[in-house]
Amino acid sequence: MDQQVIKNVVTAAVAVAAVIVVTRQCRKPASLPGRLFLWLMNRSHRGVTRWGLEHVALESDSTILDVGCGGGMTVRTLAGLAPSGTVYGIDCSKESVAASRRLNADLIAAGRVDVRQGTVSHLPYPDATFDVVTAVETHYYWPSPVEDMRQILRVLKPGGRLLVIAETYKGRSLDWLYSPAMTLLQARYLTAAEHEDLLTTAGYGAVEIVEDRKHGWICCLGTRPAERGAPVRAHIQGSSADGP
Repeated sequence: MDQQVIKNVVTAAVAVAAVIVVTRQCRKPASLPGRLFLWLMNRSHRGVTRWGLEHVALESDSTILDVGCGGGMTVRTLAGLAPSGTVYGIDCSKESVAASRRLNADLIAAGRVDVRQGTVSHLPYPDATFDVVTAVETHYYWPSPVEDMRQILRVLKPGGRLLVIAETYKGRSLDWLYSPAMTLLQARYLTAAEHEDLLTTAGYGAVEIVEDRKHGWICCLGTRPAERGAPVRAHIQGSSADGP
């Protein structure tokens, strides 16, 4: 075997290994690489998170859950937006929980934040606990999207709102670039219409889908109905944003 063939084999092996590492860390950060990914996510998700949160009303005393809280930056942001409320964070990754607790140590000590390990499929909270539930850059990886959305519906108070925020979706600008990446990450890649169907199928009412065409962002909102009835849908395109 000549040197060029060996070089090509080694390069291919390194590339495959890198894809495996990235896939695992995006889904469930762990160890030193996980800490690096969490730091990067805290920084890179600020713009889309700020934009998405503009679409939900938060009261100063809201009780909020952030599903897939990662490094904890969204938890901290939510605590600032609801200064008299309580914010809960949950993540399946032990490393994420530790990072989120470090970042929010002062708020945890003050009794304003609680972060624990768990999954969206089995939320460890009583029915009708939260005014708002957020999920930022995480629903791509949920094992059973409809059932997981119903778990969130269970813990929302009647009239409570779910806000799903994502920085990519099928049909966005530069879709040709993002689609292969999502395939490599084994991430669920939904269109705006499929997001809408997901929430309505799970039982949410007053469903809204907001797209930022400039950045390729999407946010999806749904309400736990106060009583049984047909959901009302709204699809809003072209929302402006001043994020990076």
